Amino acid sequence: MWTAYLEFYGTALPSDIFASTFDRLLGDDPQDFSALVAEVDGELIGLAHYLFHRHGWKIENVCYLQDLYVSPAARGTGCGRKLIEAVYAAADTHGAPNVYWLTQDDNAAGRQLYDRVGSLTNFIKYQRPAA
Repeated sequence: MWTAYLEFYGTALPSDIFASTFDRLLGDDPQDFSALVAEVDGELIGLAHYLFHRHGWKIENVCYLQDLYVSPAARGTGCGRKLIEAVYAAADTHGAPNVYWLTQDDNAAGRQLYDRVGSLTNFIKYQRPAA
């Protein structure tokens, strides 16, 4: 499922990243991220990875929804919304007042959902250039 997500965004990762990611998913370090999956009849149809971190403008931690993916066959079924709502519930349980995420500007289908369950901000992402 995660490989399909990476392919959706046109990327691939080396095996050591896979090993590290899944070790973190299965670990108990509070800095690591958590995962939710959606399934129908034992078949995975969606995933969400999220983590909590400190924020300079808040006392409480905030929640970053790092990855959200629904298989093409399950899109439009409400699976993505349910995964986001489950992340919202986890944030509420942990006292995190904010959940945020990023997406590519050309992710039209995803953005239709995000416009219904979230608020678009005016922030633009910058990052350090690759060396």
